Amino acid sequence: MKKEIWFGLAILAAVVIGVFVLMPAPSQMTNGHLGLLMLALIVVAIMMGFPTAFTLMGMGMMFAWFAFRSQNPALAVQQTLDLMVQRAYSVMSNDVLISIPLFVFMGYLVERANLIEKLFKSLHLAMARVPGSLAVATVVTCAIFATATGIVGAVVTLMGLLALPAMLKAGYQVRLAAGAITAGGCLGILIPPSVLLIVYGATAGVSVVKLYAGAFFPGIMLATLYVGYIIVVAKLKPHLAPPLSEEDRIVVLPKYAEDISRTFGNNVVRGLIAAIKGNLNPDVPRRTLAKQLFIALLPALMFTAAMGLTYRMVTTPPEAISADAVEMGTGFDSGGDAKSESSGLQEPPQEGGLKEPPQEGGLKEPPVTAAEQKPAAVAAPVAKPVTAAETAPAERLPAPLGYWITFGLGIASLAAFYAIFTFARLEIFKMLLGSFFPLAMLILAVLGTIVFGMATPTEAAAMGSMGGLLLAAAYGRLNMGVVKESVFLTAKTSAMVCWLFVGSSIFSAAFALLGGQEIINQWVLSLNMTPTQFMILAQVIIFLLGWPLEWTEIIVIFMPIFIPLLPHFNVDPLFFGLLVALNLQTAFLSPPVAMAAFYLKGVSPPHVTLNQIFLGMMPFMAIQCLALVLLYIFPGIGLWLPGVLYK
Repeated sequence: MKKEIWFGLAILAAVVIGVFVLMPAPSQMTNGHLGLLMLALIVVAIMMGFPTAFTLMGMGMMFAWFAFRSQNPALAVQQTLDLMVQRAYSVMSNDVLISIPLFVFMGYLVERANLIEKLFKSLHLAMARVPGSLAVATVVTCAIFATATGIVGAVVTLMGLLALPAMLKAGYQVRLAAGAITAGGCLGILIPPSVLLIVYGATAGVSVVKLYAGAFFPGIMLATLYVGYIIVVAKLKPHLAPPLSEEDRIVVLPKYAEDISRTFGNNVVRGLIAAIKGNLNPDVPRRTLAKQLFIALLPALMFTAAMGLTYRMVTTPPEAISADAVEMGTGFDSGGDAKSESSGLQEPPQEGGLKEPPQEGGLKEPPVTAAEQKPAAVAAPVAKPVTAAETAPAERLPAPLGYWITFGLGIASLAAFYAIFTFARLEIFKMLLGSFFPLAMLILAVLGTIVFGMATPTEAAAMGSMGGLLLAAAYGRLNMGVVKESVFLTAKTSAMVCWLFVGSSIFSAAFALLGGQEIINQWVLSLNMTPTQFMILAQVIIFLLGWPLEWTEIIVIFMPIFIPLLPHFNVDPLFFGLLVALNLQTAFLSPPVAMAAFYLKGVSPPHVTLNQIFLGMMPFMAIQCLALVLLYIFPGIGLWLPGVLYK
């Protein structure tokens, strides 16, 4: 029997033995003990392979019936069925869950747009001089693609077909190659837009918008740590990740680029300008040369636009009263004539103004006085003349020093960039324009509208789905078969998530009815732990649960147990959710239920064993633990952006 099966059976046996040892005798068991027994049995049933959602529903209804039967046996069946209907309706009426099928649909469309091959090729050419360039490009490609799709299995499978053969051919160690693919593919469950964060937000009652803003920098930090580890390993042990050969770095140039480089030099900007206006102009239309020059100047144009917009933002003066924002009681014209001033809003005159109507004769109009008959004559002397200084536009503030430092660094970077910008790099830049930037724009558009409050997650997900359709159409991959398959897979995934929520809701209700939550709360509070000790205990439990269970089961089963304890320890549910999301990266990388390893094994060559994949994932699991510690020690990594945006 394989070691993995023995390992799984050992964990299963430990759970069962622990249940029998810790549970009291049947005659002494209370409803609370039944709740703890239900919690243990659900873990055993899931590890044995039973469907999670229907196991949660079935066991929840059975133990809910026990709870109701202990109070009123005659109504137990009716109350259990009512509980099932009410919980299912409450879950299906949750607006946050609407964004899940839309994000999943966007992911399947992006996956079928066939961008990943172009993205990986352009990135590994762009990073050819970086140590371990293939593995680094693999992690970056996985991070970008996993962010756009959010489907771990699809990313790991596609990168296993594309990057693993390339790395093995280049002489990379199997463990390092497998670890880079599996760890990079799992980043999609942390970096927004993440379905995990939506599920946690719906379970814990935390704003998904704040979760997205908070998870942005921890996700980038984890990806950066992965890349840093690969570079260090490749630098210290080059035999584990050999550099690319000169043959693999060759970029095929168009004929006009070769002609220009031979005649005018290899620098893109200087060569194209000379070719456009020179007498030795190659036999290429000037429109083509101008187009290539425009593409080459895109970084400078984008920098100019960004700095110009930033300058306007940082030099805009504080809001002040200008000539067109007049004070109430004055006219809208600065001329001061009676007609214009009487047309504006003004204080009613004191004499003959609003007063109680006379009592006799019932309700009637108040008497009209001379002051009300000629309001202009009274109001005219009150108007304050507007001076020329007040009508002049407010002067802009001087730009801060940080802006000019950024501007200077940007100019220096552009100068260095264009000094080494050859025609080979221009071709790589065009490859990135066709693969990296469309995905980046789609991701930034979706995340930007959510984070800056321009759209709800559901609205942004709908916009992302439309962007996925346009992206697939732009790359010629949009047809009825692709749409049909994407819709089918989206319905399948969404149904799984929704049934999981329904089962979790019924299970949590039964657990609370039996008093299991109360027993756990009393036990935890009796330990007299500090908030730090509680956080460490909670994260260790979640880390261990990631070995036998997937992240969906951990979120929907165990988060309702932890969430009620957070107020007692003054723990922010948002910060706790970020720690959990970072911790649950291990659910895809830790044996025996490391789904990323099985996805990769399914498409890897026969000589790549499952043990090699597991061993390759271990250093990246250690990096995840390091990132978890960094986030806990420096909570500003996750809480700074939500604090700035949503004060």
